[in-house]
Amino acid sequence: MKTSRVTSVFTLLTLLAISVTSNAAKPIYSGGKERAAIRGYDTVAYFTENKPVKGLKEFAFEYKGAKWLFSTQENLSLFIASPEKYAPQFGGYCAYAVSKNTTASIKPEYFTIHDQKLYLNYSKSVYKRWLKDKDDLIEDAESHWPELLNN
Repeated sequence: MKTSRVTSVFTLLTLLAISVTSNAAKPIYSGGKERAAIRGYDTVAYFTENKPVKGLKEFAFEYKGAKWLFSTQENLSLFIASPEKYAPQFGGYCAYAVSKNTTASIKPEYFTIHDQKLYLNYSKSVYKRWLKDKDDLIEDAESHWPELLNN
C-alpha cells in the first residue's frame, strides 16, 4: 500500500514537471525573486544611462502580463508612451538562447543595444559568444521567436 502511494506521488510529480517544461514561453520573462520583467531592472535606463539600473516598486507598470519596474517616474512615463521602443527583444529572454530555439533566463548586466533594440544574455560567456556573431544570431532568434511562444 505504501509503495503504490509513493509511486502515485512520483507519477503525479513527473507529469507536473513535463507539463511545466512543455508549455510555451510566456511573452515576457519574469523570473527571479522579483517576479518582474528583466529581474526588476529598469528597461529604459539601458537606453538613457547605458547600464542596468534596479527598478523601484513605486514605479511599477503592467505590460503584456508582466510587472515592469522603473528607477524614476520619468522612465516609467517614457515606457508607457512607447513600450515597444524600450522593451527588450524576445520578451527579455536570453537572445542567444532564442537564437538556438530555446529560452533561458538572463543576468541584467549582460546586455547589448544594437540598432536601437535591447538584447539580454544569460551569462558572461554567452554574452561573449553573442557579441562575436550578433547579426546572424539575431536573424536566427527572430526566426525562432514566434514559434517559441506557440509551443
